[in-house]
Amino acid sequence: MDPTPLIHPSAVVDPGARLGANVRVGAFSYIGPEVEIGDGTIVGPHCSVTGPARIGRDNHIVGHAAVGGDPQDKKFRGERVELVIGDRNQVREFVTLNRGTGHGGGVTRIGSDNMLLAYTHVAHDCIVGDHCVFSNNSTLAGHVTVEDWVIMSGFAGAHQFCRIGAHAFIGMGVLLSGDVPPFTMVAGEASGRPRGINSEGLKRRGFDAERIAAIKRAYRTLYMAGLPLAEARAQLAEQAQASADVRALLDFIESGERPLQR
Repeated sequence: MDPTPLIHPSAVVDPGARLGANVRVGAFSYIGPEVEIGDGTIVGPHCSVTGPARIGRDNHIVGHAAVGGDPQDKKFRGERVELVIGDRNQVREFVTLNRGTGHGGGVTRIGSDNMLLAYTHVAHDCIVGDHCVFSNNSTLAGHVTVEDWVIMSGFAGAHQFCRIGAHAFIGMGVLLSGDVPPFTMVAGEASGRPRGINSEGLKRRGFDAERIAAIKRAYRTLYMAGLPLAEARAQLAEQAQASADVRALLDFIESGERPLQR
């Protein structure tokens, strides 16, 4: 197979861009300067990829996506900031992924093996892990952290500086204003309330009954026992001695600056 990038005649690729082997660029797309695209990545038609941006290998940017655009932040003054994307991500139609800001760390970072479905928006300075699913029209405001294996349902959104822990599930239309601990399912009205743990997702990912039972016990301690947060944290610390998953949940809570989604 010829490793030379395959660029449609109507596409525009800046001489300052670096394209890896077997990269494909579709009709009427634009690849700007200071853009790196790894081997095997496909950029579909009518996309814009602006830099500085580093995109890994075997991604598929389907079409009409705007990747690496300026941050939508009034404090941005044109400083050099970037977008970094890992490998094997699917970026669907009309997705927008913005670069970071100088005051926010300078980089927006998206991991590997994620699905970003149509009209997803990831704002400046967000950090997204691996194996996440962002359903249609889901939105992250600036400085949001999303850990691995999170599912955002359609029209869900997260306020600036929120954190969403690993394996969490955010229901359709929920607008988060607080941190969501790992393993937690948030659903219901627009403001969203914890509704238990994402047990079905955990089963699909190989968590056995003992691990899930420990996580359920921790959830009851945190959300259902009616305890003040300080007392709940003390009980979680005891439970964490026998469960690495509970330890991860407790570490998440103790490292946060925003209140928990309750």
